Amino acid sequence: MTDLADILDEYDFLDADDRYRLLIDLGRDLEAMPEALKTDATLVRGCSAAVWVYPTTLDDGRLHFLADSNAAITKGIIALVLMTVQDRTPAEIAGTDIEGALAPFDLKSQLSSNRTQGIPNMIALIRATA
Repeated sequence: MTDLADILDEYDFLDADDRYRLLIDLGRDLEAMPEALKTDATLVRGCSAAVWVYPTTLDDGRLHFLADSNAAITKGIIALVLMTVQDRTPAEIAGTDIEGALAPFDLKSQLSSNRTQGIPNMIALIRATA
């Protein structure tokens, strides 16, 4: 995945429509999540779109998340969240200020509340996993 700071540099220079396109492109680049993992158990509650998150533990104890959504922009937001935690140790994830890392993107004012309402639930699920 691309570095979050690099994405922010690009995001800052874009108008609203291009920001949507950037988020959609980020979502397209997410690692594919097998359909069999998209179950009620992996569904993130409180999202207007369907969002699934499936954590796995790598051999060295780091966490790797598979995630997907049925909405393109929401999938891009998921990609931003995962950039802050992907393939890190549980301790690193627990110590990561995910909200702070996403704050410069100002998603709440850039997107509708429907698009962003599930972000805290997704972050809570990631932290609970860690």
